[in-house]
Amino acid sequence: MTIFRVRTALYSRRGDRLRTVAIHLLALVTLSTASFDAQAQSTGSIRRIGYVRSGSADIDPYRISFVRGMRELGYFEGRNVAYEFRYYGDHAGATLSGIINDLVHAKAEIIVIGGSAAIRSAQGITRTIPIVMSAAADPLASGLIESLARPGGNTTGVAFMSAELTAKRLELLKEILPETTRVGVLRNPDNPAHLPIMTSAELATVPLGLTLRSFDVRGSDQLESNFAEMKSWPADAVVVLDDAVFISQRAAIAAQAKSKRLALICGIRELIEGCLLSYAANIGDMYFRSASYVDRILNGAEPADLPVEQPAAKALGLTIPPSLLQRGDQVIE
Repeated sequence: MTIFRVRTALYSRRGDRLRTVAIHLLALVTLSTASFDAQAQSTGSIRRIGYVRSGSADIDPYRISFVRGMRELGYFEGRNVAYEFRYYGDHAGATLSGIINDLVHAKAEIIVIGGSAAIRSAQGITRTIPIVMSAAADPLASGLIESLARPGGNTTGVAFMSAELTAKRLELLKEILPETTRVGVLRNPDNPAHLPIMTSAELATVPLGLTLRSFDVRGSDQLESNFAEMKSWPADAVVVLDDAVFISQRAAIAAQAKSKRLALICGIRELIEGCLLSYAANIGDMYFRSASYVDRILNGAEPADLPVEQPAAKALGLTIPPSLLQRGDQVIE
């Protein structure tokens, strides 16, 4: 039994000022694989691990969590492990393919990678080097694995139920802003999880009386035009789907929403600045947890046989003001 932190931030308008209520809730989750008590077995050799993310090193909020997880399992950089940290910026295209090929030539034993689009790209380049998903949205629905219990191939790791979380975000949005009818959805067309997530979200909107319209963004250079189109539609709010690239673009996304005066609904907690609502599992904890997969694979386990973990948060059962406001642990004026 492990504790994941779910952060929900609820915002209400008071005149022209925006009031933020952030709530931290702890949800017990049962994970499908063995507990985190294994210790690294020293072989006297340096194990080479590739680590791939969007953005750049200076805006990576998860690297420290992964390295901490490795240290707790007995892996210390320069002593028994060497990391190949690589970043592909905004676009999971040719740059990412080049990075994966470089890691193959560098003889990385494992590639730790986050984001469904990036994982799919890595799978297209290597079917032999184990791929550990540090955080993937609905990998079964997007075809990244064969099943949660037996993922098959060379890919396993930690995933989250983005479709269910997105539906919950829309429900909370309607409670907070009941007059909302039109919602723009910011998605990455290269992310294989986003199509099934959109299908699930559209079903969830029927009883809520919401109309969704997707806006495709592959890079930060497309944000301004898409937000301008959302505003002219006109959208009442914008939901940002879970995507590794959007984490790297979080400052630009928040700035666009503010300039267009659109309520911004986010999932991943690192997007919380500038968002009216954020509801998600703790991705940092998932990166920490992915270290256990690296350890088990280095000690002989096959990725195909390691079940994929999915944190399943308890239902919040939230009641909107006044009781919800009383449960807030942070208020930002």
